[in-house]
Amino acid sequence: MLATLPHLQSHTFPALTRGTTRTLQVNLGYRCNQSCLHCHVGAGPKRTEQMTAETAGQVIEVLRRGGLDTLDLTGGAPELNPEFRRLVSAARALGLRVVDRCNLTVLEEPGQEGLAEFLAAEGVEIVASLPCYLEENVDGQRGQGVFAASLRGLQRLNALGYGRDGSGLVLNLVYNPTGPFLPPPQQQLEQDYRRMLGERHGVVFSRLLTLTNLPIQRFGSTLLSSGQFDSYMTLLREAYQPANLERVMCRALISVDWRGWLYDCDFNQMLGLPLRTTDRPRLHISEFLGRDLAGNPIVVADHCYGCTAGQGSSCGGALT
Repeated sequence: MLATLPHLQSHTFPALTRGTTRTLQVNLGYRCNQSCLHCHVGAGPKRTEQMTAETAGQVIEVLRRGGLDTLDLTGGAPELNPEFRRLVSAARALGLRVVDRCNLTVLEEPGQEGLAEFLAAEGVEIVASLPCYLEENVDGQRGQGVFAASLRGLQRLNALGYGRDGSGLVLNLVYNPTGPFLPPPQQQLEQDYRRMLGERHGVVFSRLLTLTNLPIQRFGSTLLSSGQFDSYMTLLREAYQPANLERVMCRALISVDWRGWLYDCDFNQMLGLPLRTTDRPRLHISEFLGRDLAGNPIVVADHCYGCTAGQGSSCGGALT
């Protein structure tokens, strides 16, 4: 895989500082049952990185100290880590909002029997990746048969109440472009998803979130190999919207990798750009207790244009 960081360090992106941290986004490891072309993590079945029980315990201790309102679990497929359910139950017992970034097909993996029911019982908010409502586009990006398995997962979640009005069970879908271009307007695309998934498959959901593909890891390497990296970066820079700076996720979120090291966002984690303080070049979750990081400079590079281009993009979808 070709490294993209050397191509992202021109540092033309504006300086940013952190606000109050509300969300702890925890990457439980890079193992996944899929290998997607757009994956900014480079996750896949052969990855072995996995958060240990000790580090998961340190995460829970941070949650117990208070001050946070959301635990956001990601991967890889976070559900494949044995500590996943422990973290979910601990956070929900503390009254925190819990988000599971689910690829849907993991619901059919051996050993994941009862996973959907567990998520529903705990009231976990599901953010489910479905890069298109057409089978050929999804399978082309994620692998043969993924669309059909994803539909089965959505229908199973719908049967439990997910995505249905009044259930309290949130099911958001995520769209990623299938190539080096920006996502279309989120509201318009959501209407298309509702029509196509509803009419063809009887699937309902809460919201659609559009995410811009970041030029890092597997997607960035593909851009370099195909000679499209520079043109994609030009697209992102020319679509830059300064108003999005106020809403980017890194201002209120801290990303934790599978070893417990802290980052300003999940993308910086994948580039090896740790969260830095005036006294430390990097910080571990075990050292986070009692620290106020508001006003701390955020580590930026030119990949940050991906979050501020057009409507903007974050883990919560479009910013404007």
